[in-house]
Amino acid sequence: MPGIDHIEIAQFLKQHHLAQSLTISEIQTLAEYVTHAQFHLDQVIAEWGSLGEALFFCVKGEMAIVHHTADGDEVEVVRVHDGEMAGEMSFFDRQPRSARIIAKSEDTQVLVLTRARYQRLKVEKPYITVNILEQAIISLDHLFRNLSQGYTDFSTYIYGKGKR
Repeated sequence: MPGIDHIEIAQFLKQHHLAQSLTISEIQTLAEYVTHAQFHLDQVIAEWGSLGEALFFCVKGEMAIVHHTADGDEVEVVRVHDGEMAGEMSFFDRQPRSARIIAKSEDTQVLVLTRARYQRLKVEKPYITVNILEQAIISLDHLFRNLSQGYTDFSTYIYGKGKR
């Protein structure tokens, strides 16, 4: 979708979790702060070790959060789907990314909110940033639950049901 404009971004936002508790005016305001990016299958969206200078909101397609293992392999930790967020850990704690974000569909479309735009939005429209923070909490909760279930499944496989 080359040349996507703020009206089209606002239309995307109306359909996604990020904007569920925002008014139409607030959605239009948020659309002015984000940019649109498009990625192809397996294209890197954010690199491991880089500082998180942007949040990514999946509009279409899927993104994978991939972690490097000690032996150099990559393990997919979680999939991010339409309406979900990625990149929030490094964005908010300002530490280098501990994982890579990769497009997992041929036409993955994301909205990008840079740190500079977020800082400006925080001052000018704090209610919108509260909504973004709530979505970040939900996203981190989703990640934690996914990892917890994976750990539980693995422990059950290794140690057997009910044994520790």
